[in-house]
Amino acid sequence: MSQMDRRQALRLFAGLGAAGLLAGCGSDSADGAAAGNELVSDEPIKIGLIAPQTAGLKDIGDEIARGFNLYLDRHDQRLGGHQVQLLVADEGETVESGKAALDGLLKQGVLALTGVASSDVMLGIRDTVEQARIPLIGSVASPSSLQSVVYIWRTSYVNNEAGQALGRYVAENVDGRVGIIAPDYEAGRDAVNGFRSSYADAGGARLADPVWTEYVAEPTKTFFRSKINAVRRNNPKAIYCFYSGQAAVEFLSQLKADGYDGEIYAPGFLTEGAVLAEAKAAANGVFTALNYSPDLNNAANREFGSAYRGVYKSAPTTYAVASYDAAQVIDKAVRLAGADPSPQEVNLAMGKIGLVASPRGEWQFNQTRTPQQKWYLRQVRQDGPVLANVVINELATLG
Repeated sequence: MSQMDRRQALRLFAGLGAAGLLAGCGSDSADGAAAGNELVSDEPIKIGLIAPQTAGLKDIGDEIARGFNLYLDRHDQRLGGHQVQLLVADEGETVESGKAALDGLLKQGVLALTGVASSDVMLGIRDTVEQARIPLIGSVASPSSLQSVVYIWRTSYVNNEAGQALGRYVAENVDGRVGIIAPDYEAGRDAVNGFRSSYADAGGARLADPVWTEYVAEPTKTFFRSKINAVRRNNPKAIYCFYSGQAAVEFLSQLKADGYDGEIYAPGFLTEGAVLAEAKAAANGVFTALNYSPDLNNAANREFGSAYRGVYKSAPTTYAVASYDAAQVIDKAVRLAGADPSPQEVNLAMGKIGLVASPRGEWQFNQTRTPQQKWYLRQVRQDGPVLANVVINELATLG
């Protein structure tokens, strides 16, 4: 096989999220692999990626894989100068399946881990990661109760921060009662608690009691009907909610079918990625808070967005950005750890990487190993022939 054919084949494997030895020889990217006297090693390192590959969270899992693979593709399949063997494990939908994915990767001797979509899975694997002393750079799940960890970092957010960013804005801009509806599980409770505390701190005083739904990744066409009736009983001027994936599609569709025409506020996952494409008109006008939007005007986002659209033919998401940044910080940490890095050395180096030039804007890890970053207010609006999440304001810097 020629060198060019070999590189093309390896990039194809990376795009598919396949596990295998990924190698390259020189960068063709503006922020790509380094030159000069930087370490370049033929000794591969193993990175384990945990992401859902089936059922209701598959779209999020796909974005996790896309973001990480895009970074590898733009850096000649190397991190910190080392060839990368990317091992992908299916997170599934339960804590048990997430634990099984982690156990399988640990047995293969990974240098570092990344991914994880479910907050319940993140909490479920916490102790195993800490005991294994293998750094996990999570790129989605980040429950507020995940504290006092040494080996778990997150490039996304803390789950209560999106609600926290929105609470003050809603208190100051909605003149009337605000209803709340969310799934009764770790991430849903975090999203509601962050919103309620921020809303109250801003002087808001017209929140209804939360209406809780069961957490279901793939709800039926009538799943939300009775709960929507409950949240609308007090005739709210606006509704704050928290759903993602297929649950977000169904919630928006069923809320629209119920005749609700008031304002909707939510963490950005309600209209992110494939949700917006599927929900269509039911998502029009929705306000969300998120740490990223494809229309942010900075150099890193222009380069990332162009590369992402070129490969995947769609707009990038916060999930892809966080996974791209997970690859970026692993790249920096492995380079700092030296020619023959151990997991413990990589973990120590994570605390030394400083500012990260991200498509979301510059950020850095805080003491809780999560990003200090800006949050943006977006609204679903018509953008040419399609609906898009459009930034209309900055909300806060949190972390």
